Amino acid sequence: MRFEVSKVLDAIEARLSTDPALARAVVDLSEIVRYADLDGGRPASSVRLGLVVDALGQYFSEENVPVYVISPRGLLSDTDLTSNERMVIRRWADDGKVEVVPMLDDRVFEVAELLGVPVLTRSRGDQFRARRPWVDEPGRLLAAVAGEGGIPVLVSRVGRGDPTHQAERSPMGERMLARVWRCPESNCTTYGSSGDADSMFADMRTFTSPVAQPPPALRAGAPTCPRHGEKLRDAGPRPAVEVLSVRIDGVVRKRFVVSTDEPTVVGRAPEGGRGVMLGQWLSEDARKWISRGHVQFSLRPDGTLTVQDVSTNGSGIRLGGSGDDDERLTLGRNESRTLGPTDVVELYAGVNVGRSKMWATGGLTQPASVMGEAPTMALRKFDR
Repeated sequence: MRFEVSKVLDAIEARLSTDPALARAVVDLSEIVRYADLDGGRPASSVRLGLVVDALGQYFSEENVPVYVISPRGLLSDTDLTSNERMVIRRWADDGKVEVVPMLDDRVFEVAELLGVPVLTRSRGDQFRARRPWVDEPGRLLAAVAGEGGIPVLVSRVGRGDPTHQAERSPMGERMLARVWRCPESNCTTYGSSGDADSMFADMRTFTSPVAQPPPALRAGAPTCPRHGEKLRDAGPRPAVEVLSVRIDGVVRKRFVVSTDEPTVVGRAPEGGRGVMLGQWLSEDARKWISRGHVQFSLRPDGTLTVQDVSTNGSGIRLGGSGDDDERLTLGRNESRTLGPTDVVELYAGVNVGRSKMWATGGLTQPASVMGEAPTMALRKFDR
């Protein structure tokens, strides 16, 4: 049983991200772990986060949807969780996978406002409505409830129906996410750097890249480290980013970030494990055609996105996303091209990469579940 729980926690870990460019929703872990009605199990279980993550993937009709998880520090000593669960949450915090704060207050709602993402909660946010009136907008608060067959689904907690438009980052969020921040605490893995720590174990820590730094907390109007409560120092402009999606046979399989810091290679299995690997989603013919490293995306400081073919067999550009083969441009080996806002790079027939905002839906009816290795007792159907 312990081994099975560890495996499902590892699967959940792959869906956690505090990267502002990738996170699609934000949750309070201390709330989620107590949704006992979803599985009829023990009072608190971190495995329930997997049920909610699966519901988020179903909501967006997309696989590998990242979620921004925030936990109050008290959860790390909650004896309703097993010692293994508490240890895993601490590791997630140390590795920057989740954000741990001394007191939760309205941090979950603050992050949702700064990033323009929904909150997964059963709360109506009444205590925060005065300063965060957007909680009344449909789709901004989504509750995980047991659906058909007991499988959790997300429903709008406030208002009815789907949101009329996708939320945008707040102006303050845009300003703060345009800068790199530094925490005076030498062991801060979120707003520090490997060069800031002089501990003998510094090289064992995982530090958050400036590109992926989460938004600071605002305390008395000053950017503050949410974990240490220290005022942050502005360390200069943050590298610009562009979010791209891999779409294979009409299904969005993965989102990834290209920054001005370094190019990103996409292919069957890029060298050294760096880059975006597509092999697990490709047909046999596509695997034969697509090189290990097939195309390389670069972002210039002026926001221009370029693609370079680094493959053996070449690539194509579908201008404006057109499906007309007569309008398809061939990209030869080592050839580069600037991409327009709706241009799509074609690695092989049906294997496309484009800006994420081009595709409103992920196109998948049954996203892969992170709960495949969950113990049976954690998946008992909800009794109505």
